[in-house]
Amino acid sequence: MPANPLGVALRNRRAGQHTLVWARPDLQAAENFVLSSPAFEHEAPIPSAHRGRMFGANISPELAWTRPPAGTVELALIVQDPDVPFSKPAIHALALGIDPARDGLPENALANPSPIAGLRHGKGPLGRRGYAGPMPIRSHGPHAYVFQLFALDQATTLPEGFALKDALAAIAGHVIGRARLDGTYEAR
Repeated sequence: MPANPLGVALRNRRAGQHTLVWARPDLQAAENFVLSSPAFEHEAPIPSAHRGRMFGANISPELAWTRPPAGTVELALIVQDPDVPFSKPAIHALALGIDPARDGLPENALANPSPIAGLRHGKGPLGRRGYAGPMPIRSHGPHAYVFQLFALDQATTLPEGFALKDALAAIAGHVIGRARLDGTYEAR
């Protein structure tokens, strides 16, 4: 298949790692824990089954994590693509209310509605809730999909459908631990 001229033209335009919520000073933590997935290794390609709804099954990957720091009341998950050709990263999942007693999320747990009690979705691409798998512009090059898990020292009270800015306001200053898993995807 020939290269997509739009993807080629935008190849050097990317939001950048510095635009991720991970880079925000008010979301730093003294303690980290480990986030992983049996579907892919850190910095490795995400399988096609987890690709976006236009081209794949759009099933969120299974996630696992080590024990979050003592005092964790809730976990928040934000999945972003910092390689989109815009000024801000694309949101691929935004979830609050994850029970810290869990040691992970099963495959498709980020579907809307979620099969996980207490998990609340924020708005992602085009106002949708739930997981939106990788759908990069063909020929734009590899994209990173950064799964960012935050351990919070207090519960959030935002209702379903919150925006990223609302989630960030609710968790800022309450992050006591964090974990990160990066996957990649490229549409050639």
